[in-house]
Amino acid sequence: MIRTQVQLSEGNLRKLREYAVRRGISLAEAIRQAVETLPVGAPGPSSEERRARALAAAGKFRSGRKDLSSRHDEHLAEAFAR
Repeated sequence: MIRTQVQLSEGNLRKLREYAVRRGISLAEAIRQAVETLPVGAPGPSSEERRARALAAAGKFRSGRKDLSSRHDEHLAEAFAR
């Protein structure tokens, strides 16, 4: 193995440590596992394709909330907090 050094944000380090503790593995092993899951070789969609997909999906779903357009940031923060 080759030794390397990385810099992580505090939030990323916290998430990585939590992942490692839950699985009973070292921080280094958690990083190796994360790298192994990276999609390599297959390029992702272009920015034009992502934009076209987003525009095609716009308006196709219903949230059931009457205040979504005026309080979307609050609803998004609530969804991520779960």
